[in-house]
Amino acid sequence: MSPTVLLVEDDRELRHTLSDALTVEGYHVHASASLADARALLAHAAAEGGLDLVLLDLGLPDGDGEHLLTQLRRERTTPVIVISARHGDDPKVRLLDAGADDYLVKPFSLAELLARMRVAMRHRGRQLRPSVVRYDHEGLEVDLEARQVRRDGDVVHLTPTEYALLARLVRSAGQVVTHRQLLADVWGPEFTEHTHYLRLYMGQLRAKLETDPAEPRLLLTDPGVGYRLVEAAE
Repeated sequence: MSPTVLLVEDDRELRHTLSDALTVEGYHVHASASLADARALLAHAAAEGGLDLVLLDLGLPDGDGEHLLTQLRRERTTPVIVISARHGDDPKVRLLDAGADDYLVKPFSLAELLARMRVAMRHRGRQLRPSVVRYDHEGLEVDLEARQVRRDGDVVHLTPTEYALLARLVRSAGQVVTHRQLLADVWGPEFTEHTHYLRLYMGQLRAKLETDPAEPRLLLTDPGVGYRLVEAAE
């Protein structure tokens, strides 16, 4: 199952940029622009199985993110990384003492944010390895950052669902991803019994990406378990 992140950030452009980048990296992102929305998403996430991490801006239109941190620490141990434009030691020390796991000053690189997220979750007992975002094997090229798929050099046009399914397999290239994992990550947790969706969309992907869809060499089936994208050669 993809790690679930709550992103609380009122800057529209940064919120969309981070949300898109984290989705490419394999995270399931709930994005909020205010304290009120964040609290509603927290309640919803708790009902759906919880959150793995919170990215929290401080200057929000309906209050300070520090109030949400205080609430979180009363109720749960979810790791929290503060992302703020506030410089200086005083706010950092205060927020870290209040229970934040880390404090990242804007602007920051995506690579640094991802590394700090992995560290924060590792401290809670969850090991994450960096996701695969590029795949190149036997004529199939996938660049998740550019959202581009090529077959023998030609651009392949995929539907949003086809692309989401392929991206999930790319991020776990070489590993079997179970039916339930794929359905939950691509369609949502309420679709984990709808295996006919997978058969339909995997057939469509093979028709577009395999040389011989009837004898697939890239998108393989593990009968009764799930699907696997063949690991790219080193």
